[in-house]
Amino acid sequence: MVKLDKIYTKGGDGGQSGLTDGSRRSKADIRFAAIGAVDETNSAIGIARLTAGPFEDGMLARLQNDLFDLGADLSLPEDARKSEGSLRIVPSQVARLEAEIDAMNAGLAPLTSFVLPGGAPLAAYLHLARAIARRAERDMVMLATQEAVGAAALQYINRLSDHLFVMARLANDGGGGDVLWIPGQTRES
Repeated sequence: MVKLDKIYTKGGDGGQSGLTDGSRRSKADIRFAAIGAVDETNSAIGIARLTAGPFEDGMLARLQNDLFDLGADLSLPEDARKSEGSLRIVPSQVARLEAEIDAMNAGLAPLTSFVLPGGAPLAAYLHLARAIARRAERDMVMLATQEAVGAAALQYINRLSDHLFVMARLANDGGGGDVLWIPGQTRES
């Protein structure tokens, strides 16, 4: 278990931070950008939980825990894996997201247009979390062009944005309260 007695270490004062394997990198490193975007996603989900009912709150709590697992996964480079006990996102976490997406989407009407972020407060917060998750995915994909990133971690972050989107539709009165994009609506004639 994690135990933190002191919050500040002064170790990052020179613009570097440490990874789980003990190596130090610039805080501008793409790995830290990915970890930070995952943390921002988690924070946005925390805000969404303020307006969630018990069903949504339980699901969002699981997502937040998964995102800490994902942060731990990203903080230990693949080539530094010391044992099979290293905390990594695993395929069963991706499969759980897919099952939840399918279950939530089953009762929703098919989309007839793109959905604008908004509607009910919970839906708006979930759309914000979804957009931040997409940035986390872009950062993770960029990292994967430079270093190995676990396949399950990349799949998880890709499914997470889909999960948050479907959950937002569900929060918008089962899709009935979705704010739909009307192409060209604001053009002047």
